[in-house]
Amino acid sequence: MAVSSDFQALLDGGATTICRCWQLVRQDGKTFGFTDHDRDLDFGGQVYLAGSGMDASALESSTGLSVDNGQAVGALSAVGLQDSDIMAGRFDRAEVMQWLVNWDDVSVRTLVFRGTLGEIRRGSSAFEVELRSLAESLNQPLGRAYVPGCDATLGDSRCTVDLEVAGRVETVSVLDVSNKRRLLVDPVVSADSGWFSSGHMRWISGANAGVISIVKVDIAEDKFRDIELWEELRAPVEVGDRAELVVGCDKRSATCAEKFSNLLNFRGFPTIPGDDWASDFPRANEVNDGGSLVNGH
Repeated sequence: MAVSSDFQALLDGGATTICRCWQLVRQDGKTFGFTDHDRDLDFGGQVYLAGSGMDASALESSTGLSVDNGQAVGALSAVGLQDSDIMAGRFDRAEVMQWLVNWDDVSVRTLVFRGTLGEIRRGSSAFEVELRSLAESLNQPLGRAYVPGCDATLGDSRCTVDLEVAGRVETVSVLDVSNKRRLLVDPVVSADSGWFSSGHMRWISGANAGVISIVKVDIAEDKFRDIELWEELRAPVEVGDRAELVVGCDKRSATCAEKFSNLLNFRGFPTIPGDDWASDFPRANEVNDGGSLVNGH
């Protein structure tokens, strides 16, 4: 990060009025500010709270395109990051910015790190979080993958399926909780078993509000709907908690055609040969003319 001339002059003068400030921006838009100074600081429209127990001095930065990394340690407190929020996944992939600030004149500051939160490890009274710089995105694969299944997200601009159609998104309430992965919700009489399998639940109330859970199994009964999730919910679920149940798609071409009438926008390659075909060999009782493999030919 570039250092302003004012901040460089402060450093050259052997300043002892420098502290660290961190701003966290969750994916739901909620922001948090922390500082290791002994009083609160305010700049850029954000109040940075003192006494949060945050410490992120061990940052490793490098030139070029290599990935910067670091760790932050902090206390779980009512004014900072709470265990229940971390458990619910509300801080997953939150944006983080770290500043070096002249606490005597907060207009003199420099941004030293910008990235996202990575893995969060929790203890009984504190947490430790991995900091991932913007260069982390360079490790992500780009372009399309040649796979049989569709690589679009249901309802996005490439898929074009309209989720506003009746029956594709239903608001339900929890009727009973078997465990952190399995629960009973209101019956959706217009949808057969499996309609919401591979879909998701978007929680809109309760301790999990804002969390999205992927549906593994969906069984329709007369008086309830039996839902099993792929992962355990991190926060407790209570009877009466509400969620939006979104229709599922298993990414197969047959599902795209029969369930959504959307085969023209299917983004997979259902007839591509599998790995076993690459190691196959000619047989005397088979056709080996190099023709199409579609429909078994």
